[in-house]
Amino acid sequence: MEFYHQPVMLKEVINWLKIEPAGVYVDCTTGGGGHSWEILRRLGRNGRLIGLDQDAAALTAARQKLADERVTLVQTNFARIKEVLEELGIGAINGVLFDLGMSSYQIDEGERGFSFQQDAPLDMRMNPEDGPSAAELVNKLSVQDLTRLITNYGEERWAKRIAEFIVARRKYKPILTTGELVGVIKAAIPAAARRTGPHPARRTFQALRIAVNDEIGVLERALNDSIQLLQSGGRIVVISFHSLEDRLVKQVFQAGAQMCICPPGLPVCTCHRQPLLKVLTRKPVVPSAEEVEKNPRSRSAKMRVAERI
Repeated sequence: MEFYHQPVMLKEVINWLKIEPAGVYVDCTTGGGGHSWEILRRLGRNGRLIGLDQDAAALTAARQKLADERVTLVQTNFARIKEVLEELGIGAINGVLFDLGMSSYQIDEGERGFSFQQDAPLDMRMNPEDGPSAAELVNKLSVQDLTRLITNYGEERWAKRIAEFIVARRKYKPILTTGELVGVIKAAIPAAARRTGPHPARRTFQALRIAVNDEIGVLERALNDSIQLLQSGGRIVVISFHSLEDRLVKQVFQAGAQMCICPPGLPVCTCHRQPLLKVLTRKPVVPSAEEVEKNPRSRSAKMRVAERI
C-alpha cells in the first residue's frame, strides 16, 4: 500500500509557524510530508528543514516528496530531537511541529494492528522493530495492570471488566489478533452500553497504542526539549487528537509560561523565575466545518501554539 496521509489544519499550521525564509524548522512527525512540503515551499535558499519519523514507510514516501538539499530526514522517535540536532550541528531552531496520532496509512494498513475494524496481528508499534507489541501486553499484564492501563490511557469506564475478560480468555488461548481482542471487549461491555457512543473497542485500542509506544512519556520529553531548542521568537505548534495529549500540551505550555513558582504566602519572590514561553492560543484551534466534512478523521484535532520569549 502506498503511504498517504491528509495533513490536518494545513493552512492554520503554516500561518501559526510564521516561517522565516532563512530559518531552521523541525517536523517531528513528517509522515508522508504534507506539512513539511508546505514549510519547504516557504523556505529560502538558506533555510533548512529537519524531518523526523520512526515509521520507515512514512520516510520512504517523504524522501520522494521532499527531495531537496535543504531537507534532512531521520528515522527516529521524536524523543531524540535534541540528540538529532546535536548530531547535525544545529544549536537553535525557528519552529517545530508535532502532528500527533496516526496517519491514515497506519490506520488503514491492517497488518500494523492499529485498527479495530480490521482483523490483523495485534501489534500497534509505530516502529515494528522496536519494543513489545500490544499482543505481549495483553497476554502478560495482570488484571490490575491492564485495568490501570485502559483506565489511564483510554478513559474507559469498563476498564476493570475488560481486563478481567482478557485474562480469563487468555487462560485458554492467547489473544493474538485485533479481531480476537475486539471480540473479548464486546463480550465484556454490556449490550446496553454498546448501543451508543463510539465503537466499544476504540478506547481500549487507544490505550494499548499509547502504552506500546510510550506516547505520553515520549511526548512530554520531546515538548520540553523542543522548547529549550527554540530561539527567541521561535514557535512550537502541536496538533493532538485525544484529551490526554491535549491536556499534556496545555500543561507543558502553561509551565513554560509561568513566572513565579515560589510557595504561596512568601512576601517577596525568591525564585526569580523568568518565563520561557508566551502561549498564543488561549483555546485550542480546531478544524473548520469544511475540513471536517472533507476529512472526517480531523474532527477530534486540537492545535495549540506557543512562542519562545
